[in-house]
Amino acid sequence: MPKRAVLLVNLGSPDSTSVADVRRYLREFLGDERVIDQPPQPFRWLLVNGIITQFRAPKSAHAYASVWTPEGSPLVVTSRSVQRKLAATLGDTATVALAMRYGRPGIAHVLGELVAQGVEEVLLFPQYPHYAMSSWETVVVKVYEEAAKLAPRLKIESVQPFFADTDYIDALYASATPFLAQPHDHLLFSYHGIPVRHLRKADSSHAHCTAVADCCLTPSPAHSTCYKAQVLATTRAFAARAELDPARFSVSFQSRLAGEPWLTPYTDHELVRLAQSGKKRLLVMMPAFVTDCLETLEEIAVEGRETFLTAGGEWFQAIPCLNDHTAYIDFLAKRTRLWLAAGQL
Repeated sequence: MPKRAVLLVNLGSPDSTSVADVRRYLREFLGDERVIDQPPQPFRWLLVNGIITQFRAPKSAHAYASVWTPEGSPLVVTSRSVQRKLAATLGDTATVALAMRYGRPGIAHVLGELVAQGVEEVLLFPQYPHYAMSSWETVVVKVYEEAAKLAPRLKIESVQPFFADTDYIDALYASATPFLAQPHDHLLFSYHGIPVRHLRKADSSHAHCTAVADCCLTPSPAHSTCYKAQVLATTRAFAARAELDPARFSVSFQSRLAGEPWLTPYTDHELVRLAQSGKKRLLVMMPAFVTDCLETLEEIAVEGRETFLTAGGEWFQAIPCLNDHTAYIDFLAKRTRLWLAAGQL
C-alpha cells in the first residue's frame, strides 16, 4: 500500500503580535489575488503594501495581543491540538500533517516534509466548510501549485466543501448544545463576509448568482461555488437538527472591508438591531470558522459583545467554534477512513 497522509490546512496567523510580524502576515494574506482581486497590478500591490497594511497592522497587532495565548496564536495552538487528536484517532493508518495558507508552517515546507517521509498520496482537508475563492479555493490551488513544483507524482485528493454534510452538522450541534440550553432570546449565525462581486465571479454561468430572484434558494449548479448559498444551507441544516424556532434565529456577515458592497446584513449592524428590537439575551454562532481565531475571539466575543450591550442588550454569549471538540475529530477521522478504505471520496 502507498504511504498516505491527511493534510489539514487552515488560514494561518502572524508569528507574534509585533507590528512587524503582523504587517508581514497581512502582506501575504491580503496580497493573495483571491483575497483582494482588484484593482489590477501594480495598483493592487500599492493598495495592499502602501495603504492597507501600513494603517491596519498596528490596530491588528493590538487585537491579536488581546487574544494571544502563552503558547502562541489561538488558531495555530488549536489546530495543532486537532492534528494531534486526529493522529491519535487514526493511529498508524495515515500521517496527519498541518499547514497554514499564510504564515507558518507553510504549505511548501509541510509538503516537502511529507515527500521526504515517502508519502505518495495525500488527502487535502481544507479547514473551511464553505466554498469561497478567498478561503477554500486559495488553499486548494496553493497546495496543487506547490506539489507540482516539489513532487509532480504526488497524488492529492481534496475534500470538497462540507457545509451540509450530516456528520458536520451533527458535530456543530454537539459542540453547541450546552450553549443552546442556556436561556436566550435569539441565535445569530455570523458568517465571514465576502464581496458581492465574488459571488458573481464564482458563478461560471454568469446568469444565476444575484441575477435570479431568490437565487440562493433556487436550485442551480452555481451553488457548488456559491458561498452565500452554502452558508444558508448550513444554517437551514443546523436549524432543522436543533429544532430551532425560525423566529428566533437570523444570519449576518462580519469582517468586511470598505470600498465595495459585501454580503449583508452586516453583523455589527445586526447586533444593534437585535438589541434595539428587544432581544436581550443573545447567542452568536460562527460556523464559517472551524477554529476560534481573531475574527471570533476578538471581533465577535469582545467587540460584538460590547456593541450588543451598548445598544441595550443584557447578556451575550459567543459559542466557541468546533476547535478540537471530540465530535469534530470524529468527523475528520470518518472522512479520512472513507478515503483510506476507498482510495477516494
